[in-house]
Amino acid sequence: MIAEIGLAMLWMAAALAVLQLVAGALALRPGTAHLGGVVRPVAMLQGLLVACAFAALITLFLTTDLSVKLVAENSHSAKPFIFKLAGTWGNHEGSMLMWVTIMSLAGGFVALIEKRLREETLIATLAGQAFVSLGFYAFLLLASNPFERLAEPAPEGAGLNPLLQDIGLAFHPPTLYVGYVGLSIAFSFAVGALVTRDVGPAFARAMRPWVLGAWIFLTLGITAGSYWAYYTLGWGGWWFWDPVENASLMPWLAATALLHSCSVLAARNALRTWTVMLGVIAFSMSMVGTFLVRSGILTSVHAFAVDPTRGTFILALLAIYIGGALLLFALRAGTVTEGARFAVLSRESALVFNNVMLCGILGIVLVGTLYPLLTEAMGVKVSVGPPYFNPVSAVFAIPMMLVMAVGPVLRWREDKGGRLTWPVAIPALVSAAALLVVELLFAPINLLPALGLAIAPGLAVASLMPLRGRNLRRTPLPIYGMVVGHLGIAVALFGMASEGAFSTERLAAMNPGDSQQVGPWTVSLQAIDPVAGPNWTALEATVAVSYAGGSPTTLHPQARTFANPPGNRTESALLTRWNGQLYAVLGEEGEDGRWQMRFWWKPFVPMIWYGGALVALGGLLALLGRVARDVKRLVAIDKIAWRRERQGR
Repeated sequence: MIAEIGLAMLWMAAALAVLQLVAGALALRPGTAHLGGVVRPVAMLQGLLVACAFAALITLFLTTDLSVKLVAENSHSAKPFIFKLAGTWGNHEGSMLMWVTIMSLAGGFVALIEKRLREETLIATLAGQAFVSLGFYAFLLLASNPFERLAEPAPEGAGLNPLLQDIGLAFHPPTLYVGYVGLSIAFSFAVGALVTRDVGPAFARAMRPWVLGAWIFLTLGITAGSYWAYYTLGWGGWWFWDPVENASLMPWLAATALLHSCSVLAARNALRTWTVMLGVIAFSMSMVGTFLVRSGILTSVHAFAVDPTRGTFILALLAIYIGGALLLFALRAGTVTEGARFAVLSRESALVFNNVMLCGILGIVLVGTLYPLLTEAMGVKVSVGPPYFNPVSAVFAIPMMLVMAVGPVLRWREDKGGRLTWPVAIPALVSAAALLVVELLFAPINLLPALGLAIAPGLAVASLMPLRGRNLRRTPLPIYGMVVGHLGIAVALFGMASEGAFSTERLAAMNPGDSQQVGPWTVSLQAIDPVAGPNWTALEATVAVSYAGGSPTTLHPQARTFANPPGNRTESALLTRWNGQLYAVLGEEGEDGRWQMRFWWKPFVPMIWYGGALVALGGLLALLGRVARDVKRLVAIDKIAWRRERQGR
């Protein structure tokens, strides 16, 4: 009964999306503006209904209702509670229902609280959001029904992919989806502004919190996903330029550019065309990522769909949304005025330069991701990996970081070079000193890690420059957010460069009692023992490790075996110090009885994820500051309106 109720709510939500779209479109025509009053409440009710549908699916998974096909194929009665919950979205249909749920709730929230836009622009925005939602409702109801029943209940569930049975999966997909859906809201704002020819500061102020929120969650999702792959897959790497990794990176790059353009338009009434275009591109990259993951053209732990019909459906949505938005942009771009002008030496110019660099990196990643798929379709298999992505993206990333170090201390509109002597000289001297130390102490070293180790300290110092001369107690939260976010980029860059420059790997065949040296670490295999978990069994190694002859510590890497469904997973063991991380992996037993062991010593590698967390924290501070400022402004406007109403009486 729960499945039928959930499906009925999904159909009703889809019907309300049709009503929201039709009423919104008609309300923009002369003589039918009164229909606009229907749009807000319908959007809120639609969000409530689809949220109830998703709650019904969660209930089916938590109770392991094996009469539902999706539960039988992706869960198991003996699975721990957290993985039953995560199993709701650890599959194709459930993850798409989560997408639609977040999208509809976000649209309802916009309808509930948005008061800064002109009414007709808001109506057009909500109609655009309904149009986007309808495609996903159709996809779920016609091609990927999450509530489909089996003719006979299954005796037991098939379980969840062992690689996905990790606590990180409970948080990684939802954070990414919130980011993707935030970009769908930005897309709808851009479409609404184009339809009503209302591209201006008010539009940017309304869209900015959604872009910023989406960017925060994308940052958290990418950071968490990187760490999940690092410790779960047992490969010792934090980024491999896998197509599905790139599918999440591309929207983040576009959202970063969009966020900065929004800020310029909101504050200085400039970059109008840039902002609208980036709003379209950012959501387009989300759709491209969805197509890559859901179409079945990729073989990956991330890719859930293997049905070509679903891929064709998503490709059609991709063409409709992106093609329609680009056509609308082409038709209305001439009506978007230029906005305020600015000098070459100004903060706006720095932001434009970095937006161009971000778009350049985005283009490189997009080409490198799609090119192997195109060649494979023609019968030729090629591999595009780090040898392409690292140096080519660095051509754009390095100038971008140099300008990022200077941009925050530039003035709006126009600045003078003489004023920038110390804000530029201090970070430059720090970077020069760091490069000298690297070359003197660690040469020979590859070019890109050396540049990263040199730029990161200078960028860290430069990120603090906007606080120079300010009263720290009165400094607005968005300024602190910018400082913390840029500092996070510097921290992450230092971790990436250190990992690339100084990592040490040791692959050894060992018997209990054997020892090996890995960088400054001495590692000794003590024993191999069988252990059991709630839904797995494993062989567990006991490894004694000591740093530079110090007191020993014990690590326990595992090779886990799952029965439902059958599969294996490596459970690495990590030991983190202030200056890096020791990484241990247990391999297979050789014919001679020795065990394959793999160890890495990765200096400062945790700073990659600390930096990602700092970037997200900076975004959160900026968001809280912007929201608080907007609330104060709205309260002040309401007070003025109330006073005028009293005076009128």
